[in-house]
Amino acid sequence: MVQVMFYVMSFVTLGSAFIVAAGKNLVRSIFMFFITLFGLAGLYVLALADFVAVTQVVIYVGGILVLILFAFMLSGKQALAALDQQKSKFISLKNFPAFILAGLFLVVMLNIILKANAPGLQWIQDAKSGHNIIPVNESMVNNIGINLMTRYLLPFEVISVLLMLALVGAAHLARKEEKV
Repeated sequence: MVQVMFYVMSFVTLGSAFIVAAGKNLVRSIFMFFITLFGLAGLYVLALADFVAVTQVVIYVGGILVLILFAFMLSGKQALAALDQQKSKFISLKNFPAFILAGLFLVVMLNIILKANAPGLQWIQDAKSGHNIIPVNESMVNNIGINLMTRYLLPFEVISVLLMLALVGAAHLARKEEKV
């Protein structure tokens, strides 16, 4: 059952990511990006990384995606109309360098995945032999939450202020001044 759920979540995530990359309508791309980020959070849940999944939803879906939506809503109609009028083909000569670069990245990633022997790495063997492995339990997530709200509260708040400043800056840049 878990394997079926993994394949379904992977298909949803990859399909929506493809629609984001290939879509011409900016509004649909933003909402499909929303689905992509939720699908990725679902994959984290299946990998038993609950804290990373919640962080994915809170930071990326709740923060970054809302920032993207505000930037879209605050952008001028002329800029959006200019984007809609551009006629570009997905496969064209001007996109050729991007395809070459993406192909090279794919070759490098596949090479690393196929040649890497993760269980056989020396530092992993040393950690196993020295019993230096952190077990997954409820107290780990609790400790992360407590540290985030006590020890690391200042950096957490600084990041929230920076995101707010970016939103105010986007609103200021999108505002049109009347000519006198």
